Amino acid sequence: MPLTEPYDDHLPQEDPVALDGAVGNPDDNVVTGASGASDPTTDDAPGTEPEPTLPEPVRQRIVTLTAAVLPTLPTDEVPVPLRRVAKFAPNRRARLGAPVIAAQLTADPLFRQRVTARVLADSGDLGAAVVEGTAPAAADPVEVAALAYLARPRGWRELIEASGAAVRAEADSAVVAELVREAEQRATRAEHDRAVARVEAEKLRDELARVREELGQLREESRQVARTLRETQARERKATELLATERGRAARASADVDAELRRARARLAEAEAAAGVARASAKEARSVDDARLWLLLETIGQAAVGLRRELALDPVDKLPADFVADAFAEQPGTAPAGPAARARDTDDPARLDQLLALPRAHLVVDGYNVTKRGFGEMSLEQQRKRLITGLGGIAAQTGDEVTVVFDGAERMHGLPPAPRGVRVLFSRKGETADELIRRLVRAEPAGRPVVVVSSDREVADGVRRHGAYPLGADSLLRRLARS
Repeated sequence: MPLTEPYDDHLPQEDPVALDGAVGNPDDNVVTGASGASDPTTDDAPGTEPEPTLPEPVRQRIVTLTAAVLPTLPTDEVPVPLRRVAKFAPNRRARLGAPVIAAQLTADPLFRQRVTARVLADSGDLGAAVVEGTAPAAADPVEVAALAYLARPRGWRELIEASGAAVRAEADSAVVAELVREAEQRATRAEHDRAVARVEAEKLRDELARVREELGQLREESRQVARTLRETQARERKATELLATERGRAARASADVDAELRRARARLAEAEAAAGVARASAKEARSVDDARLWLLLETIGQAAVGLRRELALDPVDKLPADFVADAFAEQPGTAPAGPAARARDTDDPARLDQLLALPRAHLVVDGYNVTKRGFGEMSLEQQRKRLITGLGGIAAQTGDEVTVVFDGAERMHGLPPAPRGVRVLFSRKGETADELIRRLVRAEPAGRPVVVVSSDREVADGVRRHGAYPLGADSLLRRLARS
């Protein structure tokens, strides 16, 4: 459909010139309608209304439309400040030239009319509707306001105000939607926090129940300790009385011993005098015996020389060990003399039986080192129970003292009672089971056989320096499996 140039109230009135019957010549300061009639007005007269304040989206759209048509205008129709901007790339033209474009659109109505003619030609039906002073309900209010500002038909200020109201309403709707979304997010977070707090409360109730149970156990242990303390104090009083009695007896015995010591010293002096006489007699007798012994050795030596000369034996090339090696080389399948004639391996259960057969032997076991090697798939509680039960059988069979040491800074609750002859120890805080084992071995009296079962090389080397017999964990595991 043919378009007409927009009405502009900033242009001076001039004679109309019809061009192409559709759009006015941008070089003339007139506009023509579809019938060629002119309708000029001007705001330069007194009482002209000032430029309206444009919403930011409308201002940006006006600058974008103007920047898009700048390259299509002849160079002499482009204001001097915008000629350099017209050479920019499209994406830089609207961004960098926005201030200059806005200033020229406001100050140069003729330039604005030329831009408007090309913008309306590109906008189609929407531009025609805006020129007629109407705005389609489905049209973008920003686009309508931008076209109304450029074309400036009758009532264009109302169109801009309506567009600004629509933009503000849309911004308000966006703000309200954002507030609703934030409120929903806060409600979701509050619900999540409530669920987390509920779970934490359940955990705290479970922890409180566990603490109460442990407190009951500790109270029971405290009562037992108090009872034991009272019994110990009673025994201490009895021991004190017995000590006083024994001290009296010891004083009397000491007096008797002193008297006996004096008598013994007198008898010792007499014995020493007799021993002096006996030594003198023995010295004379030894001189005679030495003479006889020298004569006997001399006779034996001369007999050996005569026997070697008579036998005339040749020197030998082999020693007795060579004959033994040859004999075993001819019989490769010959077994060793017997298990008792050679040292057994540290993991041999027979070696463990030999050591436990020694009188008053003490077996010390590195608990977790053995259990994790033998039955590590069980829980720690089951590992301890199984090992302690097996050691109870060994203690009952051998009658030896058995001590098993576990790592643990605190005393374990719920442990089964240890079998007779088995002592269960846990390392203290800041101390490992290996250090406790070495301390136990150092405390043993000299000469007592101590057997330590651990596959830890440091433990084995440490206890060996203190006279203990280190054995591997496999020797005890095989011994337990055989029971």
